[in-house]
Amino acid sequence: MSETIKTDVVIIGAGPVGLFAVFELGLLDIKAHLIDILDKVGGQCAELYPEKPIYDIPGIPLITGNGLTEALMEQIKPFSPTFHLGEMTLKVEKLGDAQFRVTTDRDKTFECKCVVVAAGGGSFQPKRPPIAGIEAYEDKSVHYAVRKMDAFRDKNLVIVGGGDSALDWTLNLQPIAKRVTLVHRRDEFRGAPDSVNKMRALVAAGDMDLKIGQVAALEGDDGQLVAAQIKGKEATDRVECEAMLPFFGLTMKLGPVADWGIRMEDELIPVDTAAFETSVPGIFAIGDINTYPGKLKLILSGFHEGALMAQKIYHYVYPEKRLVFQYTTSSTSLQKKLGVA
Repeated sequence: MSETIKTDVVIIGAGPVGLFAVFELGLLDIKAHLIDILDKVGGQCAELYPEKPIYDIPGIPLITGNGLTEALMEQIKPFSPTFHLGEMTLKVEKLGDAQFRVTTDRDKTFECKCVVVAAGGGSFQPKRPPIAGIEAYEDKSVHYAVRKMDAFRDKNLVIVGGGDSALDWTLNLQPIAKRVTLVHRRDEFRGAPDSVNKMRALVAAGDMDLKIGQVAALEGDDGQLVAAQIKGKEATDRVECEAMLPFFGLTMKLGPVADWGIRMEDELIPVDTAAFETSVPGIFAIGDINTYPGKLKLILSGFHEGALMAQKIYHYVYPEKRLVFQYTTSSTSLQKKLGVA
């Protein structure tokens, strides 16, 4: 067992909401360590749509998942948070008033005054399509997310699925791939009608292919695809390809959160709306993991929740001090913390 790490707050989840919580806590001189099961910061933004635009961040007409993550990381630089990536939080134990022990699957132990659960919907894994031997191609030529669009430049690409993700990436990658073939089991799609219309227009113009059927088998050695066999109603087609993107949805796994003694409702954490505190004093939940009347699962809602949460945590971390609310626009002390005074 490694030496116990002591800090003010442990944040479980390093997505946008967890990152902004660092900023709100930092303004109040509260130090934080962040734990995330992913191997990078950014949460679902970085994992699922790093290069797709987000349109509803206040004051920013358009930004990608990667862009938002990078901006938040720049914003919290003055507070020097410590990240523990590729780790799952196994236990959260209450030791006493304003005292918790947090343990990860890498035998790291933390002692802190408060815990913030910002874990989104929990850890998520893509659903694997029922194709024999697909495991050998995963992370080499079969990918469940697009981290860099340029990785598919000038390649013959097969995209499988009929929802928004499959259609969006078909439209985004068609201009840079050598050839895109969209495969869906039926000629009806669950995605946005506008995306369906754009995809059909590309097919009609001969700029991409649409195959109605299912991927029956993969061809290639050492994890590198050379072709996919598409089984339709009447025949099986062989489509040459160097990469495949299956979009069969995600399986969300709550993980060990349910064992931490926090009251749960349908795999979500009920909170009060004054400070977003859970049924256990000193444990807070912000972002998609929480629930309350009128809850909206939006990034901007999580930012608001983080701001109010930090105000309550201050009283746990500094019980003898009075909290004086200040604005970053006018407070010299806050501007010094940010390095802009």
